[in-house]
Formats: sequence, structure tokens, C-alpha cells
Amino acid sequence: MHQTFIPGITPPTVQSEPSWWFAFVGNKLLVRPEETVNQIPNLISLAEIGLKPVRTQFLGTLDNQPCYSAELPKDAIVPDGMTLLGLRELYGTLDDELYAVCGRAIQLVEWDRTHQYCGHCATGTTQLPHERAKRCPKCGLVNYPRLSPAIIVLVSRGEEILLGRAPRFPPGMYSVLAGFVEPGESLEETVVREVREEVGIEVKDIRYFGSQPWPFPNSLMIGFTATYASGDIVIEPEELVDAAWFSKDNLPQVPPKLSIARKLIDWFVSTH
Repeated sequence: MHQTFIPGITPPTVQSEPSWWFAFVGNKLLVRPEETVNQIPNLISLAEIGLKPVRTQFLGTLDNQPCYSAELPKDAIVPDGMTLLGLRELYGTLDDELYAVCGRAIQLVEWDRTHQYCGHCATGTTQLPHERAKRCPKCGLVNYPRLSPAIIVLVSRGEEILLGRAPRFPPGMYSVLAGFVEPGESLEETVVREVREEVGIEVKDIRYFGSQPWPFPNSLMIGFTATYASGDIVIEPEELVDAAWFSKDNLPQVPPKLSIARKLIDWFVSTH
């Protein structure tokens, strides 16, 4: 059943109903395993399970139920029957809407943790009441949650797609190419530069495909398709260990369905 999430800044004045609590120790989320699924704590307060957060953030509401993120101490004692899991491990074991809120929650926990003090004058910052921002009361510097835009692109050549293998990938896995946007670049310019740098070829017909928040740790992935224009594959060894053209009937291991990379690949397979 689809649920509606509405972002919010100001929490309810009275906390009298259970809320969803997205509580993290580092980058791991507190969940209660139940058979093949995991459950997010649904409580009025984390004190009900013996936890005292370092900081909390109101996220908004999911079907009118408040949602909070919380940073737990590194030495927090995990309650009986609960465990800590990373977001990648949790994919497929939570409702889609809850999983999406998890991605929002972990980014705001990290932003809150790393912006307690002004980066310009080191004064303690204050949360602005009506927007997601922290302001320095001394010098006035305002900081918003950080997002790092990155492009990800499926390059096709007729019935083939270009896939590369990065050193950090699991054994045998290949994916489409991706890279971060540099200051002063348009997204299309980033596509051209990243493909040229990583595999030495030129592309054309760049088209927007879709986007995906990617909280590992704070990226926004902007997906594109492009077609081969010219050149031979020459890999950049600091970025890739291999790259090659693959037909849809001869694909290597590719990323899981969680990722926009897989959505791009599945789109190509279904349309060719």
C-alpha cells in the first residue's frame, strides 16, 4: 500500500502518538528483524527501549505519522531483539517508502553532526526554525544539507552497451559509468568529460533518463543515456580495471535493482 511522505521542519508541539524512529549508530540503522523483513522502531520516544540519542531531527510525516532521525552514541547498547544494519543490507527488507525515508534520515543525521560549529569562525550554530539550515549567530554563515551531484550514463552502440569495472566493485561486477559534477560544469558537460576521461571515447545524443537520491553518503545521481560517437576504449587505470561493450544477451554481473545503474541497464534490455 502506497504511503505519502511529507517533509517537515517543525515537530509536533506535543509528542503523544507513536512515531517512526530512524536511529543510527554511525551509518548503521537500528531495526527489529522479523522473519524475512525488518521493522523500524515505532515509538513515542526512544527512551521506551532504553536509548538516549545525542541529537534528533524531525523529518516530516509518513501518512500523518511523525518521522524522526536520531544519532545514537557510538557505545549505545542495542536493545534485545534488535540489531544494526547498513542501508545496502536493508534494501528489499523494508517497505519502499520507509526505505526512502531511511536515505533522507541518514543524510540529515550526518549533516547535523558535522555542522554543530561554523566552518568560518567556529561558533556554535543554531537550527533555523522554518528551513533545513544552520546559521552562525556570530558571522551569519548559513549552511544547508550537503548534496553532491553526480552523473551516471548508459552509453550504447547499436545493440551494445558500454560497461566498466571499478577496483572497488565485487568480483565480476560491471556497471555503467558515473562521476561527480565539477564546479562550472553543466550536467551534459560532465557526461562528456567523465566518459572521455574513463574510457577515452566521445559520445553524442545525451538524453536525461531520471534521478535517484543516493545516500552513500550524500549524492544525487542524475541519469542519462548517450550514444557512441567515436574513439576506441582506453581505460583510465586509476578509475577502472576493465571496460568493454556488451550485448543484452551477454551481460556480466551488474548492480542490484536498488540502483539507478540497474534501472538504466534494465531499460536498455527491455527496449532493445
